[in-house]
Amino acid sequence: MHPVDHHRGAGRPATALLNRKRITDAAMRLIRSKGPDGLTMAGLASALGVSAAALYNHADSKNMILRWVEDRLMQMIDLSAFGEIDWRSATIVWARNYWRVMRDNNQFVEAIAKTPIGGAPQTIAMYEAVAAGLLAGGWPLERIVPAIIAIESFIYGSAFDAQAPESLLDPGELSADAPVFSRAVGHYRSADYNVAAEHTFEDGLAALLTGLALSAGVRG
Repeated sequence: MHPVDHHRGAGRPATALLNRKRITDAAMRLIRSKGPDGLTMAGLASALGVSAAALYNHADSKNMILRWVEDRLMQMIDLSAFGEIDWRSATIVWARNYWRVMRDNNQFVEAIAKTPIGGAPQTIAMYEAVAAGLLAGGWPLERIVPAIIAIESFIYGSAFDAQAPESLLDPGELSADAPVFSRAVGHYRSADYNVAAEHTFEDGLAALLTGLALSAGVRG
């Protein structure tokens, strides 16, 4: 029988238990409950039950942890259509999948939008797949990044909108001041809100891709 070690603090997890997955899981829980500003190194260390010094041994900054969170989410996005079908169809598959991931995890949109991608291999792999797919589809190299930014901006905004309350655009007691808009809102709300949000995204994406391709001189 081994002697009991009375010197090790009871209930204190060993630093070796920390790893990228565990830190990322805890960071995502904090952001979900407190928002992106609620993620601090001190708060995360406390949530993990370790000292701040122990956490810094594994992640040197909050930005590094946000890159891990970003990579976790980007890993969920399907990129398989690029190289298999035409650029427009592949981009629709990617954007639709990206939108659903962001819609279901919209607490992270603000943080991700401000986090540099250096050191986030899954995120970089996603952008590379999209860029290569557009280039192969005839897009001029100088128009690829502007197109990605425009599509991504639309995805993020639409993901927020999909989680907004149904009453967001209801003028309420001021309906008489905006009669046309009020009637339009009534028609929009007559459908299932989630279905309407998805249809709005699909229509907007189709129009955006058509406009971007036209301005870039690309067919499709």
